[in-house]
Amino acid sequence: MVINMKILVTGGAGFIGGNFVHYMLREHPEDEILCVDALTYAGNMETLAPVMDNPHFKFIKADIADREAIYGIFEQEKPDIIVNFAAESHVDRSIENPAIFLQTNVMGTQVLLDACRKYGIQRYHQVSTDEVYGDLPLDRPDLFFTEETPIHTSSPYSASKASADLLVQAYHRTFGVPVTISRCSNNYGPYHFPEKLIPLMIANVLNDKPLPVYGDGKNVRDWLYVEDHCSAIDLIIRNGRVGEVYNVGGHNEKTNLEVVQLIIAALGKGEIQFVRDRAGHDRRYAIDPTKIHNELGWLPKTKFEDGIQKTIQWYLDNKPWWENIISGEYQNYYERMYGNR
Repeated sequence: MVINMKILVTGGAGFIGGNFVHYMLREHPEDEILCVDALTYAGNMETLAPVMDNPHFKFIKADIADREAIYGIFEQEKPDIIVNFAAESHVDRSIENPAIFLQTNVMGTQVLLDACRKYGIQRYHQVSTDEVYGDLPLDRPDLFFTEETPIHTSSPYSASKASADLLVQAYHRTFGVPVTISRCSNNYGPYHFPEKLIPLMIANVLNDKPLPVYGDGKNVRDWLYVEDHCSAIDLIIRNGRVGEVYNVGGHNEKTNLEVVQLIIAALGKGEIQFVRDRAGHDRRYAIDPTKIHNELGWLPKTKFEDGIQKTIQWYLDNKPWWENIISGEYQNYYERMYGNR
């Protein structure tokens, strides 16, 4: 294992990237973390406020699709490992504006890979999603996504992430870039942007607003506590086999309705409002983590029932963090998505 690595984390002011920055500085105080983020709508410097004074942390504002900026960072900083979280990531937003997803998720990935080719890298890790596999029928609980499941995308978001995965694999095969890919299930936990299901419901309950649930609420997601995801990526970049895909998640399937009901029960109030379903809404996602468990010894540690309590408590303890977001540009987006359903 390399000691004193310099790890470049793109999208580190976002939800999963921000949690990864906190996790790595805590678990590997000997490593340096360099965070690159364009600070678009889901990037929030307040997420990084607790680590800004850490001498092993550095923040650079840059867009991964900006070749000149990225090459400059590689020349100056000479990172050992890249972990690419930078992505436009909300399915509803991808239906509204697919072009921005291709720019960041595909072109941005290519710029990073080209930089790795030009300047050299010990490992390039692509953070992807189980949504590249499409969905599973609700009446077949025996079916799960494995790393061999064919790619079958449903939204412009998942299509852009699948495109990036294929590009990453092609750069490994064609140019020998040492890559790994992880595909995770739905994450939840601290610093989650409040357009997503769990933080949206918590915030709405606390603000006495109705809780909008798509369709019949029976869509199933496999929920992964964000810290468990961070530990999986940490294992993969250190011990994962180059060229491989690892599915991260498993064993925490819940319907959207069950999730919302758990939040209502925990907070003691809340009123569900069913709204018209999202276009092309995937029915069920479920991950089989056998490969990462067998090869790297990883399994999710946090049961959903425990993780949701921790998450609710974090939102209660950190109201200013999410209230600042809700008061901003986010408001207009919320109206467009849910106002007329």
